[in-house]
Amino acid sequence: MIKAWVFDLTRLVGKIVLSPLFRIHAHGLEHIPDQQGFILLVKHQRWEDIPVLGLAVSRPLYYVAKRELFENRIINWYLRSLGGVPLDRDKPLRTKQSFREIHEILQSGKGIVVFPEGTYYKDQMGPLRIGMLKFFLKRSDSPFIPVGIEYRQNGLKTDVDVRFGKPIWAKGCGSHEEFMNKVAKAIASLSGLYPLSEDSDESTGRYVSFIGGKGNNE
Repeated sequence: MIKAWVFDLTRLVGKIVLSPLFRIHAHGLEHIPDQQGFILLVKHQRWEDIPVLGLAVSRPLYYVAKRELFENRIINWYLRSLGGVPLDRDKPLRTKQSFREIHEILQSGKGIVVFPEGTYYKDQMGPLRIGMLKFFLKRSDSPFIPVGIEYRQNGLKTDVDVRFGKPIWAKGCGSHEEFMNKVAKAIASLSGLYPLSEDSDESTGRYVSFIGGKGNNE
């Protein structure tokens, strides 16, 4: 459960530290539901994405993170206080406790952040982790909102555009592959990375090279 004072203090420190370096511009915040749980599928460009997203959205969000980050007791307390939810990325379907926690979060009308690439890929789209997304596809009827992040150097500061796309509903996308293709295309476009690669098939809209497998930056 998020501790308000930890969240507020961390957000204040983040604003003080990042303000001299970044100008953050949030677009499409109207796509985030007010009264319903939702899942943000966010492009992972660099490590600053997490604090940048936290400043772009004023409301508290829960973050799915790899279980290894929670092994230290002090770090575990801090991450949990900020809304961190541990998940075994290689075997997400077996993480029953995490599922129960995520289900409760969504049912209470709150938002969960997922970086579907699993790690950061600067200026390119990495492969989406099938197992991680199936965890949500099989267990949630909440809307998925693609989020793109684009960094642009502008003098001494870096402009950061955080773009929230229109909600994507899994039920209207057919197969899991079709859903993930749609998500990959939306995230890439919102991040200024469209077209994706030479492997993309413009005639069908499929981006199979960006689905499955583990990231190469781990």
